[in-house]
Amino acid sequence: MPLFQTIQFNENTKILIWEITESFEELYSRVTLKEKTQRRLDGMKSQMHQRAFLSVRMLIQEMGFTDKDLHYDEFGKPYFDCHNYISITHSYHFAAIIISHETVGIDMELQREKIQRIADKFTDFECDYLESNVTEEYIKKLTVIWGAKEAIFKIRNEKGISFKDHINVSNFSLGESQTKASLHFDNLIKDFDVHYQEIKSDNFEGTFTLVYTFEK
Repeated sequence: MPLFQTIQFNENTKILIWEITESFEELYSRVTLKEKTQRRLDGMKSQMHQRAFLSVRMLIQEMGFTDKDLHYDEFGKPYFDCHNYISITHSYHFAAIIISHETVGIDMELQREKIQRIADKFTDFECDYLESNVTEEYIKKLTVIWGAKEAIFKIRNEKGISFKDHINVSNFSLGESQTKASLHFDNLIKDFDVHYQEIKSDNFEGTFTLVYTFEK
């Protein structure tokens, strides 16, 4: 399947989402990989992971880049040689990238009931406004919170950062599409704008939450 959705957030920021319906062979035939990337692909044991990996390369090509333009730093954070920032995510049958002139992070998660069982591992500050007795809303809000913290971690990517202890997501409404968050780590304090929305497909069951953050 071609590009699933394009979100032009502003003149400097674009989000592209790919729905992974193609076989490994079809995706592989449509991309050109540098030697280092080919070795990474060959080392992946899961074909779903391989297909997601290749779908990201399809998205990069949609933006006019190639695999040769994409690099990873020592912490695994992707970057281009130019002034554009990039962040990458994939979840089950979707892959997505955000490219911007601003510092950005992105995450995409399938909404699942099991997130309730691990909520205490990544929420603390947020417990002041979360209502755990409203199950569907609770799951949706937890997914936004997790996605926001994951996206922020992708931006900062510093050893020792705890989702629970160092990243706070401000109260928000599911009827809106944005909130604020902050990172307090060692002597560092950073604020972030958080944007979120739901993604659904006619081809697969389940609802996904897409979250992207901008460092202020």
